[in-house]
Amino acid sequence: MLPIERLQELIRGKKVAFIGAGVSHKRCIEQFVELGAQVTLCDQKKSVEEFGDYADTLRRLNVALSLGEHYTDGFAGQDIIMRTPGYEYYKPALQAALQAGTKVTSEVELFFEYCPCEIVAVTGSDGKTTTTTLIAKMFEAAGRKVFLGGNIGAALLPQLADVTPDAVAVVELSSFQLISMCRSPKVAVVTNVTPNHLDHHKDMQEYIDAKRNILLWQEPPCRAVLGFENDISRAMQSDCKGEQVWFTRLHETDNGAFLRESDDTLCYAENGTVTPILPRAEVKLRGLHNVENLLAACAAVWGRVPVEAMRQVGSTFTGVEHRIEPVRTLDGVTYYNDSIASSPTRTIAGLRSFNQKIILIAGGYDKKIPYEPLAPEILSHVKTLVLMGATGPRIEKAVRECAGFAECGLTILHADTMQHAVELARGAAQPGDVVSLSPASASFDMYPNFEVRGRDYKKIVNALQ
Repeated sequence: MLPIERLQELIRGKKVAFIGAGVSHKRCIEQFVELGAQVTLCDQKKSVEEFGDYADTLRRLNVALSLGEHYTDGFAGQDIIMRTPGYEYYKPALQAALQAGTKVTSEVELFFEYCPCEIVAVTGSDGKTTTTTLIAKMFEAAGRKVFLGGNIGAALLPQLADVTPDAVAVVELSSFQLISMCRSPKVAVVTNVTPNHLDHHKDMQEYIDAKRNILLWQEPPCRAVLGFENDISRAMQSDCKGEQVWFTRLHETDNGAFLRESDDTLCYAENGTVTPILPRAEVKLRGLHNVENLLAACAAVWGRVPVEAMRQVGSTFTGVEHRIEPVRTLDGVTYYNDSIASSPTRTIAGLRSFNQKIILIAGGYDKKIPYEPLAPEILSHVKTLVLMGATGPRIEKAVRECAGFAECGLTILHADTMQHAVELARGAAQPGDVVSLSPASASFDMYPNFEVRGRDYKKIVNALQ
């Protein structure tokens, strides 16, 4: 039986509720209706009109609606509930449905269940998207058909009919997706684990345990690629079920990918043999953290693609949008968009990728993560700090209380809007300066997500006269 037929067998004639109509669910709702499910959409929106253009699709597909304040009432009596990553797994309404015998799953979980090809998946607090993209590009350079999805790209489940056994699925997984998963990929990568999303997880341990799920359900033969420099990802070695390899920029390893100090070359060590991949000078991505992402990608695809494919991607790939992305140079000042930096660790990596003191625009929605580790990095790498959003005062407090603040000469400015922030940054900049939006915070106080924030910033910067 084909995978798509097995999926149809699961859902035909069944009552299926979707929580929310985000990008992936829009495609899945159409797919499920076509495969014979009775679909209900549960959403906080108060009327079908609030779905805009998608309202016509909902009417055409004859989707039942459970909307408004009590939208979770639509969970009752369902055979299957399709969870969105943004709806927490342990919420009482979802747990009650689970207790009542409803199957609670997600687009990614069902794809893992029915996917006929090998799956390579990446999780971590930082570096997920770049590492996932690098892996996909390496497989493509080797001539493989790649399906890229999960936390990035298009929904995978609606593409199931096109996935053949000789393809490869490359998947980015967030903690919200992993928390309820009971299947793991053939190759699992954990880049690192640092405090993040503590506004959603009950504590740090729940966040770590969600990440561990990428490893716990692996079945040999399988591979686990772990970041050696992070205490939490390194400790996950005990969770590995098959082959386990490292990636590391600061140490040399006899088992995995590393940066060789003697000639500054990315290498791979296996069974006593060290193979050079490419010199760091040829890596197009900016920043040492991206050297780590490239090492992680090489470790993931090792033995699956030729070294030449790794070399080709490493020496040509310039990055993913919103990740230290060059926007423009105006009056001798270069502007960068690092909107993806929604946590202090990401901003620290961004700051370290410049070899001069920069003008930093930071602040945003408060995810309840500490800013003390960011403060000394700001003192070392920033000359003017432009703060905005809910976390602006928290970042300022951490910086002002940091040893060395008084003598560092840092200027702190405050902005009400992104437009204002860019204007203040421009006013502070001299020819040769760098301005970077790297907020160390989520976007939700002003924007629906970091992409919208980054594009607004780019629009404002590109409109400067």
